Amino acid sequence: MAAKLRKGDSVVVLTGKDKGKTGSITSIDPKSGKAIVDGINIAIRHTKQSQATQGGRTPKAMPIQLSNLAIVDKNGKATRVGFRMDGDNKVRFAKTTGDAI
Repeated sequence: MAAKLRKGDSVVVLTGKDKGKTGSITSIDPKSGKAIVDGINIAIRHTKQSQATQGGRTPKAMPIQLSNLAIVDKNGKATRVGFRMDGDNKVRFAKTTGDAI
């Protein structure tokens, strides 16, 4: 099955503590159905000091469910993704505007 959301897509969060925030996808795990979006779903991780690294509290982006994300169209609105054949190529398009993504 083709992926509706891919690495590098600009997305908006639909539910949760970061509802309404936008960011771009940095990585996707299709097996678990989750994606990491930069600046979204930030958690504080504590690291122990060692000779090589400074210890302390570091912010880290945690995975978020793909169902809680929607791609952003050219107007800046959340949209659903559809597929259509453009010649011999299968392309994704925004349902709101009909433009290819």
